[in-house]
Amino acid sequence: MRAFFFKIHVAVSGVWCGWARFFLLTAALTAIACPGHAAESAVGGASASLDQKTALQLSQSVIGTTPGDYAFQDREGRTIRLSEYRGKPLLVSFIYTGCFQVCPLTTRSLQTAIEAGRDAFGTDQFNVISIGFNQPADSPQSLKAFAKQYRIDVSNWEFLSPPASVVERLARDFGFSYLSTPAGFDHILQVTLLDGNGRIYQQIYGEALTADSIGEPIKQVLTNVPSATRPAIDDLMDRVRILCTVYDPKTGKYEVKYGLLIEVAGGVTFALTMLWFFISEWLTQRRLRRRMVSPMEKF
Repeated sequence: MRAFFFKIHVAVSGVWCGWARFFLLTAALTAIACPGHAAESAVGGASASLDQKTALQLSQSVIGTTPGDYAFQDREGRTIRLSEYRGKPLLVSFIYTGCFQVCPLTTRSLQTAIEAGRDAFGTDQFNVISIGFNQPADSPQSLKAFAKQYRIDVSNWEFLSPPASVVERLARDFGFSYLSTPAGFDHILQVTLLDGNGRIYQQIYGEALTADSIGEPIKQVLTNVPSATRPAIDDLMDRVRILCTVYDPKTGKYEVKYGLLIEVAGGVTFALTMLWFFISEWLTQRRLRRRMVSPMEKF
């Protein structure tokens, strides 16, 4: 039994060492080639390095405006236009299906908040759409799989895939800033609420959405309450998450969280290592049994 666990320890340790060397080398090369991601270009109206204050200014600047009537494909590949959602309050979130941390977390918290809203208003009082902005990866099929994975199957929530050619204009219309990085995307974490006429009523920020943060604005739209005075940008700064990065105010740059990547890779590696180990042990035991049977067959 001790030999058995010793083999597991050696196998896992060896693979971990290989992964550690790989990520340390990747981190070093990235730091040399892309310091602060200055070479990356931002879309959605932000600057060359995604700045929280600039992103929030853009986000707040679109309140009261009406986004263009964009065409999307739903999870079944059917064409649907943004104008088809007019007549009811509409919640709009931007996600990318390749995200393994913040987008799923935000989607789950939005799901909880929406369920509470359904209890208060009913499913026919408002609609929700999640837009996959990483095109062409966020295809209708990918969005369908994403929704299925998180068990989202309600009549008033749809996942939509826009053409790649309109993503930048679409994001700008909604005040949504994002930036491609080696770790995925840095992006402002917001849900946009449109009124029944298709105008942007309010931006709701943060990864931990609640029944109050979602339900109260919907209630205000349903009762025709005028949009509240916009809060100061500085008051909103600590309510926005930037995905897979840490902002250093001293340098004014974002740094990739390689620890998160190592953590995910480690989990996958461990599972594959254990699978390889048990298959190897099974094959070894099988060979031993054959060797024991062969001499007996001679008699």
